[in-house]
Amino acid sequence: MKQYVIIGGGVAAVSCVDGIRSRDPEGKITMICGEGRTAYCRPLISYCLKGKSDFGKIDYRPESYYIQNRCKLVYQKAVKIDPIKQTVTLEDGEALPYDALCAATGSDPIVPPFEGIDTVSAKYGFLTEADARALDGAVKPDSRVLIIGAGLIGLKCAEGLCGRARSVTVCDLAPRVLSSILDDTCAGFMQKKLEEHGVTFLLSDTAVRFDSDNAIMQSGRTVSFDILVLAVGVRANVSLIKDIGGECGRGIIVDDGMRTSIENIYAAGDCTEGFDASLGERRVIAILPNANMQGRTAGVNMAGGSELLTNLMPMNAIGFFGLHALSAGSPSGQAHERKTDAGIKRLYIRDGYLSGFILIGDITGAGIYTAMIREKTPLSSVDNELLLTLPSLAAFSEQRRRKVLREVV
Repeated sequence: MKQYVIIGGGVAAVSCVDGIRSRDPEGKITMICGEGRTAYCRPLISYCLKGKSDFGKIDYRPESYYIQNRCKLVYQKAVKIDPIKQTVTLEDGEALPYDALCAATGSDPIVPPFEGIDTVSAKYGFLTEADARALDGAVKPDSRVLIIGAGLIGLKCAEGLCGRARSVTVCDLAPRVLSSILDDTCAGFMQKKLEEHGVTFLLSDTAVRFDSDNAIMQSGRTVSFDILVLAVGVRANVSLIKDIGGECGRGIIVDDGMRTSIENIYAAGDCTEGFDASLGERRVIAILPNANMQGRTAGVNMAGGSELLTNLMPMNAIGFFGLHALSAGSPSGQAHERKTDAGIKRLYIRDGYLSGFILIGDITGAGIYTAMIREKTPLSSVDNELLLTLPSLAAFSEQRRRKVLREVV
């Protein structure tokens, strides 16, 4: 009986179980859950903070899933891999043998070495359920909250705290919010929505040191707070693979079958660096849909399959107080834009193909645009004007419409 070990308990790990069981219903699966719990939907922790959900309802799979798939759960951290003996050593010293291993180790928060950070009385992250629970218990109606980081994590935290604290201030060295995803115009829409609900922004400025519960900013101003949230960003957790000589860049390098450079070891999810089909180069794409696809592909191949994943690309979906934004692919090439008071639609075209898009407000057609990028649909076969104004199958040729409809049936 083949022995499978999965390091990690998140979405990629669960999808790896699905992939294994699709090929091998009998093999032994051990999942090492270093966070101390099984997979949950991380994007929902901000809704728990806001009171729109609760922590008991964010599990990605019910307990019965692990029982039905005969998945042994180990609530410890993996500390070492021995690729010669093919074992994984746990915190308590136990060595688990494997025939095939998947590293689904995710990301770790980036915590810059701020001067005086140890003098802050109440500081939190906002990446895990434990972070959200701690922050939920600390915030009071009279709390002044300072969030460092205006990316996805920081802004979702800000939204969750609106109405629960006296003030919420977000600072970032970048000149705009969501700077890794949106340009100035698109970011402005999202920032305005948050400001309408009371969030204050200090952009092109950030904390450089702390004196107790006072942040001394790069600009020289001082910002006083009661609660500090560090949401600077995340970094792929590559240490277990790097320590044994596995090829790593910003993430663990994997091929299209999710194999690492070390025999019988695979990797999936936020810890990996794979090929971005929309950009044509290798990069870390730390988003849930890709973690799901990568995990399943790794599992299938661990169990003897030969699946390849060649259509990965960045996708980001986020919303604040009812205003939604969705982007995918690469924002490079010639931009075609439609702008209204309610939002923006921007398509990027490169070499006769749709390479990326940004939708703010009305996200109709996102599925069609995403499919076009993944499938590399030639724009010569599409009514470009109709595609920009009202995306639907009507924008495609009759031959393409018939093919899609046949696939649906």
